[in-house]
Amino acid sequence: MSTLYNQADRNVRLTWIYITGFLVFVIGVGYVFAGAMNNSLILYIAVIFSIVMSFASYWWSDKIVLAMSKAKPVTLENNREIYHIVENLCITAGLPVPKIYVIEDSAPNAFATGRDPKHGVICMTTGIIGKLEKSELEGVIAHELSHIGNRDILLSTVVVVLVGFVALLADWFRNWAFWGGRGRDNNEDGQLQMVLMVGAIALSILAPIAAVLIQLAISRKREFLADADGALLTRYPEGLARALEKISADPKPLDEANRATAHLFIVNPFKGKKISTLFMTHPPIEDRIKALRGMDIK
Repeated sequence: MSTLYNQADRNVRLTWIYITGFLVFVIGVGYVFAGAMNNSLILYIAVIFSIVMSFASYWWSDKIVLAMSKAKPVTLENNREIYHIVENLCITAGLPVPKIYVIEDSAPNAFATGRDPKHGVICMTTGIIGKLEKSELEGVIAHELSHIGNRDILLSTVVVVLVGFVALLADWFRNWAFWGGRGRDNNEDGQLQMVLMVGAIALSILAPIAAVLIQLAISRKREFLADADGALLTRYPEGLARALEKISADPKPLDEANRATAHLFIVNPFKGKKISTLFMTHPPIEDRIKALRGMDIK
């Protein structure tokens, strides 16, 4: 039977499986488009661009997200209580203390970012600090520290970049096909060229959708895993369960939320929108709470 103690190793394995699978998917899309356009340069561009952009976004993602969220730093001097909560949980988790930021917003929410545990960042709204009890806030912070410890930031950053690149590549191909572009047919491979062209047109429509669905599925899975590791860290799953109840019940949407950063938050920052589970950035709150309250941390 799986326990909370083996989740971390499983997280690392899943991270590399997801990244490898998604890179293969991007390269496959580039291969089909290159074949349809009879230009192998497209494939090389797809490989090089996806790798370069993944590392670049991973390196600078924390600064970009914090700037977009208008977050302000927290220090021991200006918020001793929050700093000590984070510090104590980091000692328990064996993690360096991350930089702590606060967003001036009454909507309760939080997220983590940073390229690795040594450069981790936890960001909370003033709403979540003011509306949660200490044990609930500890559960939220433990959840975010689990994202940092499990390298979830690397995974989410790379996946976001690859999703965007698949969409750009598909748009590029559709524009090329619309304006009458086609490869040069040789007698021996003209039929293959036609098959690739038909497949590429279908892929230019379906690939961006598939990429987004993969991204959302990964995001939901990582939230479940961070819940489990956060509960192990505090030894009190009920604290996080109650926090999720309060956050989800609060009707106010986060003012600084946008679609580019929504997947980072502990709860979807957009309120009042009912969508299919397939297109959700987060698992249903009811499922997360049920999983937390069914955990055995012995």
